[in-house]
Amino acid sequence: MTEKRILRRVPKMAAPAAPAAAGDSQGVRISKLMAERGLCSRREADAYIERGLVFVDGERVTELGTRAAPDAVITLANAARVQQARQATVLVHKPIGYVCGQAEDGHRPAVTLVTPQMQYAAEPGARFQPAHLKGLAPAGRLDIDSTGLLVLTQDGRIARLLIGEDSAIEKEYLVRVEGTLDAHGLALLNHGLSLDGKALRPAKVGWANDDQLRFLLKEGKKRQIRRMCELVGLRVTGLKRVRIGGVRLGDLPLGQWRYLREDERF
Repeated sequence: MTEKRILRRVPKMAAPAAPAAAGDSQGVRISKLMAERGLCSRREADAYIERGLVFVDGERVTELGTRAAPDAVITLANAARVQQARQATVLVHKPIGYVCGQAEDGHRPAVTLVTPQMQYAAEPGARFQPAHLKGLAPAGRLDIDSTGLLVLTQDGRIARLLIGEDSAIEKEYLVRVEGTLDAHGLALLNHGLSLDGKALRPAKVGWANDDQLRFLLKEGKKRQIRRMCELVGLRVTGLKRVRIGGVRLGDLPLGQWRYLREDERF
């Protein structure tokens, strides 16, 4: 499909613009700009563009692949904002034995817990709606042999916030371990380990009690905590995620779920 470019009008007598960076002369895809600004996901942006619900510098955009200046003003039509407000985000206390994504090896996906019967009755909020299951997907992983807070969402903005390449959302885990950990090993857990040939970001790791460590991480490589512990001679016997950003597992019972509250922010 032919790409369309939106050029910002320059007022008469305006001061000369600063030189454009390499590649800026062609502009940036509007869907990319929208995702980078947290307006929605790229997929949602394309859907909104096709429906004529996106405006760039006040001009309606309807063609996929449209580009604009990096500093263009992008707004969503009210219909798109209403649709976003209806998108559900749920918090699940995932038990051991459930997988985050599609069913595999006979194990059920965590989304199957999102039923009227398993909604946490003690948490005030909206009642379960079947429409909230459509497109409900995990925003991050939690291993099959781990338990704790899992986020499922229909909202591309939240998914990108939690699992985007540039995500800086901190996650907190309580990790029960066996083995001996000296000061050097603890220092390595905080900073100095590598996985898959790549250095890990700095973490915050310390003792929560005699046999349990508290991990604060801002990344989530596959089985990262278990592999980190193995590198310093520890064996993980239990792992529970208790917080993602500003949202805590709290007293949500094992196997139950609730909606993200309006006053909660990751």
